[in-house]
Amino acid sequence: MKITYLGHATFLLESGAHALLIDPYNAQVGYPVPSVRVNTVLVSHDHGDHSNVEMAKGEPRVIRGLADGQWRTVQEQVDGIAISSVPTYHDDVGGAKRGRNTVFVIEAEGLRVVYLADLGHLLSDADAGAIGRPDVLMIPVGGRYTIDARQAHAVIAQLNPHVSIPIHYRTDVNPQSPLATVEEFVAASSAAKHVGHSVTLDKGSVPAGSEVWIMTWK
Repeated sequence: MKITYLGHATFLLESGAHALLIDPYNAQVGYPVPSVRVNTVLVSHDHGDHSNVEMAKGEPRVIRGLADGQWRTVQEQVDGIAISSVPTYHDDVGGAKRGRNTVFVIEAEGLRVVYLADLGHLLSDADAGAIGRPDVLMIPVGGRYTIDARQAHAVIAQLNPHVSIPIHYRTDVNPQSPLATVEEFVAASSAAKHVGHSVTLDKGSVPAGSEVWIMTWK
């Protein structure tokens, strides 16, 4: 599986001939908006920085975690890729501030990739059980609208992923953003390394322990 980080909270996953775009951002985020030809687009919730499906070219299938603000139960199979959803909230008060959020669990090539989107709270035991242990966990760390660095490490302790990739933080591309930078999260990480814009991963190359991988958007 090839994983490419496009910036903010957006990823391109490629498994075999299938290309999957996760939570495409809009121009307001500050990053250049690429054109990506894909087969499927996942949208965890309807905020503009996660739902710009126009980033995807061609005629992709769009799988949404929410419909009219309510959770959908996602259980899909596309070209050998299993996609399921776990309902969560965008805040720590049951969605009263920012509504609902969808965690996507993506299984392909023997790997479990978990995308937390704009998770705003620690996980319940039921949440963690439904998610399972990730090989790769994409986790927000910037705070303000999501969990912050300290809470992100608490969620990592709950899920025990092999690889954690931080998302949803301020960079030099969007210096006016109210989000924190990734440095606070990295400072509390015992095994963090920079891996670049894209990584190719298979079951045999998954770290035995737990590592943090910092990815670049280009």
